[in-house]
Amino acid sequence: MTEQQLPVWADPAVAPAGLDAQGVSRRRLLRRAGLFGVAFALGGAATPAVAATGRGFDGDDPCLAYLVGDHHVHSVYSHDAKYTFSQQARAAAGYGLDWMVFNEHSNFGHARYGAHLEHQEILKARAENPRQLIFQGLEWYIPAAEHCTVFAAPGPHEVDLLTRFELAYDGKLLGYDKGGAADADTARNEAHAVKAVQWLAEQRRTGYVDDVLVLANHPLRLGIDSPHEMRNWRDAAPEIMIGMEGAPGAQGAAIPGWGGSTAIRGEYQNHPSAQSWAGYPQDAYLTYGGFDWATATVGGLWDSMLAEGRLFSITTNSDNHRTVFDTWKNGDWAPGRNFDNTGKLPDPVDTGTPQPGSDFWPGEFSRTHVGVTRYGYRAVMAGLRAGRVWLDHGHLLDGLDVRLKRDRDHGRGVTLGGRLRVREGERLTLSVTVTTASRPNPEGILPRLAHVDVIRGAVRGPVTDRDTWRAPDTRVVHTADVDGRTGTYTLRIPLTAGDESFYVRLRGSDGNRRGAGFLGAAVDPHGPIPHEPGDGDPWADTWFYSNPVFVDVAAA
Repeated sequence: MTEQQLPVWADPAVAPAGLDAQGVSRRRLLRRAGLFGVAFALGGAATPAVAATGRGFDGDDPCLAYLVGDHHVHSVYSHDAKYTFSQQARAAAGYGLDWMVFNEHSNFGHARYGAHLEHQEILKARAENPRQLIFQGLEWYIPAAEHCTVFAAPGPHEVDLLTRFELAYDGKLLGYDKGGAADADTARNEAHAVKAVQWLAEQRRTGYVDDVLVLANHPLRLGIDSPHEMRNWRDAAPEIMIGMEGAPGAQGAAIPGWGGSTAIRGEYQNHPSAQSWAGYPQDAYLTYGGFDWATATVGGLWDSMLAEGRLFSITTNSDNHRTVFDTWKNGDWAPGRNFDNTGKLPDPVDTGTPQPGSDFWPGEFSRTHVGVTRYGYRAVMAGLRAGRVWLDHGHLLDGLDVRLKRDRDHGRGVTLGGRLRVREGERLTLSVTVTTASRPNPEGILPRLAHVDVIRGAVRGPVTDRDTWRAPDTRVVHTADVDGRTGTYTLRIPLTAGDESFYVRLRGSDGNRRGAGFLGAAVDPHGPIPHEPGDGDPWADTWFYSNPVFVDVAAA
């Protein structure tokens, strides 16, 4: 593979005059982290402990740069998408993405033909544009459940891993769907999903591939990903199955006057079926500020998993199939040709007239930010695994840095995904450094952050009921009103360790739409709320979320 090069915003050989406004802002953040130039190309200065483990002693994590990406993008190598590989890659570069994953839908045509054809395009793109990190992935139909992103580090076996996995473990290809309550095969199918994750972990352990990661996609869209299944996937290989989409793609589905009177952001206009897990309320099938109910509900499913004391990351992405207001349509098949015998759709044709669509281009609206100390494929995967992740919609923020430390300590403290060891009763400071949006977003709006919420939950260890979706001790404990503040500023929020371990995570929005959360105002007084069907302008309701920081409390 061609040697990776720094992106233009991180390359000191590119003069500031050659950068757009986004690039200028990102370069400032990189300089502030002390990672500009050689430091970012080779890895930032760190103690031997940090270099070896990614974690420092005494809660002193390294300075980080954040790479922007999208792990859920489709092309003509998916049976239900539209765009060429190059159209998607160019769009992603234009909207400032540093990394992206082409995770095409499972299909026999994909496994036999399409995956290998796309791999040749990926190899060519990596060689022609070494500044862009392009992963090859698969959208796995989980036996008895929804979908997952599966992707590997570049290497000699990356495409073979995906096709072997697809043929052996894909629920659609095997017919291993979730039946109704009386379907005896559901237990078998759920067990096959666990075997699939374990198989991927074995390929990494034996060195068949350098690395591989799995993330659950749109988990509550159909209500068929039960809490016990999500825990089972995580527990099968927590270093492989690292999290879920906190917010789905299809964020343009309910633009007023565009998507129809019943449309919901994320295409979440569904209802319980015989295959859905019966313990989810009807409201679980909606999005809240564009976010999945599992993530958006303070004290809900995501928090119930974090309350076990184990990291489970969230992401956001485009899931791009068909972009809103775009004028391209699928091309026509030649006689005798179809997806099953080619693994690739005909290239699209520009009609000049807007075509149906619910999605945004990669990086246009949804962005996942991953903290790294150097630029590269394995650095992105390591950052995802470590949980150094925050996400935003509508380009709400330019930057976010989170640190938690004991008041008696010097140094930077631990960051997102990390753990801080403290004594009962110790005083802590949570430092949240915000860099506000410096330019209009692709919709022409200059986003403004209105508030930052600190959410705290007790850590009680593994749950007895693996289908629980409640974390009764999680709530919003602090809200900072930042309306009108611009530039870079740091919020310092005092915390005190009680007699049990806990975690904290962050959330904030433009303040346009908020109200009492799903579990009530005492838990979440001003959280995201559902929009009316058909009236969900995503640009007018934007949020950011961060992964948690854990605090392990020892008796004084």
